[in-house]
Amino acid sequence: MFARKIRVEYGENGARVPCPLKWLDNFSMRNFTNASVFDDTLPIADGQMEIGSNVPLDQLKDAMEDWFQRKGYLPKESNLSLAEN
Repeated sequence: MFARKIRVEYGENGARVPCPLKWLDNFSMRNFTNASVFDDTLPIADGQMEIGSNVPLDQLKDAMEDWFQRKGYLPKESNLSLAEN
């Protein structure tokens, strides 16, 4: 649907693990993030999203990391990794 496909992973016990689809769905609902810049995000599976060409990857990473930590999904000492396929 969108032009860019990305992998979304986080660190757990020294390994990179795909973010669960539940997390990605939760973030992508605009009523939670309230940031229109992320409207063009579509979770498709664990660790996989499609995003529009105008979505800034670095801002998306920071916003997702912050949201996941506030929701208690992601420990404070862990971080996300976003990479285009």
